[in-house]
Amino acid sequence: MSDQVRPPFGHFTDVHPALAVLDRLPAPVAGALKGWDAADSVLYADSDPAHADTAVFAETYGVPLEASANCVVIAAKRGGAVTLAACLARADMRIDVNATVRKHLGARKASFAPMATAVAETGMEYGGITPIGLPAGWPLLIDRAVADLPHVLIGSGARRGKLIVPGRELSRLPGVEVLEGLAG
Repeated sequence: MSDQVRPPFGHFTDVHPALAVLDRLPAPVAGALKGWDAADSVLYADSDPAHADTAVFAETYGVPLEASANCVVIAAKRGGAVTLAACLARADMRIDVNATVRKHLGARKASFAPMATAVAETGMEYGGITPIGLPAGWPLLIDRAVADLPHVLIGSGARRGKLIVPGRELSRLPGVEVLEGLAG
């Protein structure tokens, strides 16, 4: 395709502006990109879903872990109410679910949401969940280290393919709060 571009990092053979390949993305992600004013800065890098797990992906495609971020779905409980939220942190860091996330969400208990819940609620594949296209009203907590990256590799909503986005643009997504020390 003539719209191929060179990514800022990694060894990919098939990279395009994400808006040019919306048909490769799950509906919630494609829909969010269509309505996001920063979408023209997002790249889609095709990849083998068998290599989607973070460490394997980084090694296979030559992407530094510190340039990658993982998005996880959190279930925060207070009383009988459960609030779902998403957290985004660099792949070389661990999200502080039990203290930072729990306290920030005002929950008694916080844990990773069950896989079936995360998939059903986001409309995305487990192992590819991305902060772009999350359900309306969800809190999205992003570690400052991600927002400060010039470019960051994140999921595409599917196990096949990844998105490359300027970190500062992620901080403009709906429901975002950028936190110091979300991960360490």
